[in-house]
Parts: sequence; structure tokens; C-alpha cells
Amino acid sequence: LHIAILASILSLTIYWIIRDRYRVRNLNGKHVFITGCDTGLGNSLAKWLDKKGFCVIAACATEKGSQELQSCSSLSLKTVNLNLADSNSIARAVVFVTEQTAGKGLFGLVSNAEGTAPAGPTDWLRIEDFHSVLDVSLLGLIEITLKLLPLLKKAEGRVVNLMNAKGLMAFVGGGYSLSKWGMEAFSDTLRIEMQHFGVKVSIVEHGFFKAEEVNSDIIEKHLFKLWNRLTPEIRDSYGEKYLIE
Repeated sequence: LHIAILASILSLTIYWIIRDRYRVRNLNGKHVFITGCDTGLGNSLAKWLDKKGFCVIAACATEKGSQELQSCSSLSLKTVNLNLADSNSIARAVVFVTEQTAGKGLFGLVSNAEGTAPAGPTDWLRIEDFHSVLDVSLLGLIEITLKLLPLLKKAEGRVVNLMNAKGLMAFVGGGYSLSKWGMEAFSDTLRIEMQHFGVKVSIVEHGFFKAEEVNSDIIEKHLFKLWNRLTPEIRDSYGEKYLIE
């Protein structure tokens, strides 16, 4: 028994020593670009990394989000407006990041933003409902990653894609799960390709956060909106009971 305890303590000690070797040091001067920082996880991460000493560049979708984040952060935290569904907005953000990093390269890219997700049976949806999600959560993510790869390679940085684990469960029609599965495939491929350049690629699959709890009234409102625009044929095929239940 004593030998087993000693072996466990030794193993734990070795683990901590190895883990500490991979801890990031000399944080000052390392730039991290985070998307989706108006509220929620992106907002909290921007504040936390700012306190740790990173040079945070936080992308916000609204001016209000930018102002509120700056008001409770250090002067080294910078914000930039970003709409991931707009290539011009992405290009402007990349220019801003390039100027801020001033030749040092980008230490980290954290992608967190999500598109709006109409939820409902697949044949209740239109192609624009899929675009509203995929253009932001998948194609926008891919586009900004591609454009920032030169800066990431220069700093031998890392890409971290945050993803709610619920997106891996295909329980409802729409683009949400498609975007998450696509993000998995994109990240896994990029990880293999970027190893040669010293760039690490990770996926963080998180659970529910209080700030992200979905209001059932909002879901119900979206469902009724989808129902009201259906053709009579589709409505009849489901019946009024389907919506009520």
C-alpha cells in the first residue's frame, strides 16, 4: 500500500513538472485576438487575459460592447469592430491587428462568435436561415483564420476555437450543428498542417454558462415566426398539434 501511495505521489509530481514546462511565460508583449467579445465567454476571456498581462485585441460587433469592455479593462486592451459575415469588415480588422502587433506576429487567435440560429424542423427553414449561421460561425471563422495565419506563423502562435458542446448534438434542424461539425473538421485539418510551422491549433468544447442560457420564450417566438411563414401544405403535413406539443 505504501509503495502504491509513493508511486502515485511521484507520478503526480512528474505530471506537475511536465505541465509547468508548457506554461506560457513572459506574457507582456504577446498579442491575443479574440472574436465575440461584446458579452459572454469572449467578454470574460478578454478581461481575464488583460489582467494576466497579455496585449488583448477584442473584436466586438457593437460600439456599446466595445465601450463597456474598454471601461473595465486596462489601457493596453484594444477593441475593433468586426462583422464575421462581411469580408470587408474582416479585412479591416486584420489590418488593425497587423498594425497593433507591429511586426511581432500574433501569439493567439481565439474564435468565439456565433451566428443567430433559427431552430426548427429542416423543412421549415430557408437557405438564408442556414447562411445566417454558417456565414458567421463557420465561413467567417475560416476567413479570418486564413487571413491571420501569416501573423500566427510569424509568432509561432496558437489558434483556439471555442465551441459549445451542444452543437455536436444534431437534435434540431438548421446551421448550428453544421457550423460546429465544420469547425471540428477545419480545426483538425489545420492542426496537422500548422505543426510544421510551430502553430498549435486547439478546440475547447465548453458546456452551458449562465450568461448563455437560452430563454425559452425566445425559442418559442422563433418557432411561431417560422410556423407563420410556412406554406399551407407543410403546415398540414405537421398539424397544429405539432407546434403546441
